[in-house]
Amino acid sequence: MQFLSLSQGALIGIIVAAVAVVLIVVYAIWYITTKNGFISLRNDMEESYSAMDVHMKKRYDLIPNLVEVCKGYAKFEGETLTKITQARNIAMAAAPADKAAAESALTSQLRTLLNAVNENYPELKANQQFNNLTSQLEACEHEIANSRKYYNAKVKILNNKIEKFPSSIVANKMRLERRPYFEIEDAAERQAPKISFDDTPKTRL
Repeated sequence: MQFLSLSQGALIGIIVAAVAVVLIVVYAIWYITTKNGFISLRNDMEESYSAMDVHMKKRYDLIPNLVEVCKGYAKFEGETLTKITQARNIAMAAAPADKAAAESALTSQLRTLLNAVNENYPELKANQQFNNLTSQLEACEHEIANSRKYYNAKVKILNNKIEKFPSSIVANKMRLERRPYFEIEDAAERQAPKISFDDTPKTRL
């Protein structure tokens, strides 16, 4: 009986040890898989931000040309051109955390400039170079809007995994924090502006 009792005790110990090993292995596999998932999501988010940044840089490059065309008209208000140039420079230099606000301000200044042209400078509206630049700006605005939606979708997925249990355990160990959405504060800017100079434009920047 004593030998049988010892054998049962040893068997129980082996079972307990085996279960512990299995649990450790399962936890390790889950942890590594979850961590790799976070890394992939973070890389996807950064890649989508880079794509959005490319379109924003294209717009930055177009703005000086637009300003120069407007400067060719002596009557065009210099203050408007100065403000849009300043807004462009601030947006270009803005850190990622401040980029959305800077882009919002730049879009607002672009809207002001183009509305001023639309209302007060018919001769400039007919300028071929000006129309070509505004067409390119419109294309950039749509690309920025589309890439922003994609970026925000990635941010949402990442934030959900950071906050939800049990993936939050891994997020805490990786020191991951919620990422802000690339949002614009002005409700009028929540649609990609269409630069139109028809007599009755549908949407104006």
